[in-house]
Amino acid sequence: MATIVTGTIPAREFALVHTLDAEPTTRFECERIIRSGDEAVMPLLWARNADRLELEDAFAEDATVDKVQLLADFGDEYLYRMDWIDHVQLLLGMLTNGEATILDAYGRREEWSLRVMFPTRDKFSKTHDFCTEHGLTFDIESIRELDGQPAGRFGLTEGQYNALVLAAREGYYSVPQERTLEELADELGITHQALSERLHRGTEALIEDSLLVGTDSA
Repeated sequence: MATIVTGTIPAREFALVHTLDAEPTTRFECERIIRSGDEAVMPLLWARNADRLELEDAFAEDATVDKVQLLADFGDEYLYRMDWIDHVQLLLGMLTNGEATILDAYGRREEWSLRVMFPTRDKFSKTHDFCTEHGLTFDIESIRELDGQPAGRFGLTEGQYNALVLAAREGYYSVPQERTLEELADELGITHQALSERLHRGTEALIEDSLLVGTDSA
């Protein structure tokens, strides 16, 4: 069964060690990460809240980075392609031994936050063993197994998923509103207080699973 794991890795064991130290206010988000040889990976990397010249000077001094290429400049955010060539043992282990897909990777200050999908729980176990054998740190925050139901892909309970889908389809979120909370609760056979709680908790879960990955309160 496919398994989604969320956790953090210290930058010193991963990538952009010097850059994250030199540019502490810059936020990095990987658009995609693919293997680029036996000892390198190639990310498409967004950089936000950065001065471009200072950032590229930091890249030039960073031993973990090579072949940096600017792909897009939107004035306040930049998209780069590059090679990560050092401290990527864990990432290579995930992509090869674990047959993993990197869903999200966010870098800020001294660490990276990753959300990774493994095809089976056993594949994740191989990555965990790899970390132990090589003295690498992957601090697990959550593990979620996908049971084939749509709710599991989004961190929702089945009740939350059904409530949110019904509310959207029936026009509860429309302006003007087409269905009331009480009408939807009657259709589901629950109280309007129970439905309100499902919608609020489901919305919170969706936001945490999509918008807040890799962020903090600072």
